[in-house]
Amino acid sequence: MEALETMKTRRSVRAFESRKPGQELIDKVIEAGLYAPSGMGMQTAIVVEITDKAVRDRLSEINGEIMGTKSDPFYGAPVVLAVLARKESPNHVYDGALMMGNLLNAAHAVGLGSCWINRARETFEREDGKKMLAEWGVGGDYEGIGFCILGYAQREGKTAPRKDGRVFYVG
Repeated sequence: MEALETMKTRRSVRAFESRKPGQELIDKVIEAGLYAPSGMGMQTAIVVEITDKAVRDRLSEINGEIMGTKSDPFYGAPVVLAVLARKESPNHVYDGALMMGNLLNAAHAVGLGSCWINRARETFEREDGKKMLAEWGVGGDYEGIGFCILGYAQREGKTAPRKDGRVFYVG
């Protein structure tokens, strides 16, 4: 039942320490992402680990441009996991979303803070985003699904009460 407690206590973190987590923790998070369910078992989602500060900062800048802000949409997180999925599968968005969920829960399970950041699709549709993928060796027709930012939380995310009326019973 430990997994259920992890899912119930995970919260989005929006303030990170500058120190980078060890590679062994990042690898555990990524491994959990790779075990996410996928439509027809096609495993269309991939993850790109970004820890190079210059590349991370450029991704943040692009993300901010898309959002219309100069602030850091990655909240200072030292690690960015970009999740993309092959467009050829009708389930690619769902596959990527499930991978993102696994990454977020796994980060919490190993003691890291995380948050899902949007605008990955827009980032990798841009020419500079496509160029980055090519430089990273990512070939094929992929759609950006999300950015999972990771690091040590400066402060814990807040727990919002669960809303009523979200479950319906039939039968």
